[in-house]
Amino acid sequence: MSVRLKLIITLTTILVVAFISVSFFNYNVSRNSARDEILNSALPLTRDNIYSEMQSGLMRPLFVSSLMANDIFLKDWASEGEKDVVKIMRYLDEIRTKYGFFTSFFVSAKTGEYFYYDGVLKTISPKDSHDVWYYNFVKSGLEYEFDVDTNQAVDDILTVFINHRVEDKEGNLLGVAGVGLKMDQVASLLKIFTQKYSKNIFLVDPQGVVQVHADKQLVESLNIKDIEGLKNIADEVLDMNRDSSAMFKYMQDDEPVHLTARFIPEFDWFLIVEQKENAAMRAARNNFIRTLGIGALATLLIIIISILTINHFQGRLEVQANTDELTGVANRRSFEKRFDGAMNLHLKTGSPFSVVLLDLDRFKEVNDTCGHNEGDRLLKEISGVINSSIRDSDLCARWGGDEFIVLVSGDSSQAVFIAERIRSSVEQAGVCKDITSIESTVMNVTVSCGVAQYITGDTLDSLTLRADKAMYESKELGKNKVVAS
Repeated sequence: MSVRLKLIITLTTILVVAFISVSFFNYNVSRNSARDEILNSALPLTRDNIYSEMQSGLMRPLFVSSLMANDIFLKDWASEGEKDVVKIMRYLDEIRTKYGFFTSFFVSAKTGEYFYYDGVLKTISPKDSHDVWYYNFVKSGLEYEFDVDTNQAVDDILTVFINHRVEDKEGNLLGVAGVGLKMDQVASLLKIFTQKYSKNIFLVDPQGVVQVHADKQLVESLNIKDIEGLKNIADEVLDMNRDSSAMFKYMQDDEPVHLTARFIPEFDWFLIVEQKENAAMRAARNNFIRTLGIGALATLLIIIISILTINHFQGRLEVQANTDELTGVANRRSFEKRFDGAMNLHLKTGSPFSVVLLDLDRFKEVNDTCGHNEGDRLLKEISGVINSSIRDSDLCARWGGDEFIVLVSGDSSQAVFIAERIRSSVEQAGVCKDITSIESTVMNVTVSCGVAQYITGDTLDSLTLRADKAMYESKELGKNKVVAS
């Protein structure tokens, strides 16, 4: 039995056993006392599950803002005078797009300029009500904070900003960096929780002002001290011990409402989950049957997703193990497997095969003149040119650095023909530009090729050594040539 099958069987067993056990347990608890289930099981479990999921959902942007605050590039860029705005724009845009955030930003402590992915939004001022957050945050001395505000960069859309202090090695303030989540996204997350757990869920700040709610119109416009019934215990909720959770009860429209709260120190907000008692009583009668149906479906889906996930990642691992990360062509390991297969076929049938070893001419000069990013781009482009110049039966691999190797199904004359086609195509396409200088420098990049045909008794090392000698001979003859050994 394979490890994968054992894993799937174990996972299925755990899910089924856990599901059946929990279903029967919940049924007995619900039947004996729905009220006791609300106070001691449903609300606390829901609260803690939401707390964990909320942390998972909102801690990710906090983690990213922390990475930004400790990013050497950002610190160096700010310390060196904020000279190239395009660099910070690209950096912020990459953060935004890579992690799927609504916005990303950096506010300079030195110049007061508010940088975002599309340029400089403005120069902040203590007189601007939209900028008070910055001065309050800097004054607070906090390392980070969550702040709900409108996003001036994008149509004043209500946004949850995660602000993080950026300091140099000496602890001097360089500015504030962070990311923003569209309030619609956070509200949707809370709406999912509300539907999932059939409870009213929202987050409030220490003053009782609603910060996150499924109804975004209530954000920063409603205080729990103004909610009928809840206002009678609002101060008690806000003064609870922040190191533990708590349960409360109040009356609303002559119906008991049970409420549980937990303080989230990472956000400086309270998580509040509440449930009306009468609704829970009615739900308890059908809870067991519903739990069995939904649980069975959920278990089946989890099993299916687990199988698909295991297969997906196994496939990805196989691709990664055989592919060069930068260029996308085969790597040395994959080439060695293909060579072994070609050698075995040759020994059985006598089918000839050859290798073409290619080295980029003047590639060091490309990196020195145009930069390593342009060099990487050129390697990707040339690998594509090589792939388009060979047949389906051939294989291109990155041999190392700026060297590529092609395994050709055929004798040396066929390999020379293919090598010449590659050389000609690279000569036409291999161009790099130095866009960092005032006067752009254009460099034509070519390849020198060495060809060697497999001879019975050859090893991979001996074959590539002959191809390597031929390649260096082509360089000595003036580069941009094909030489066969």
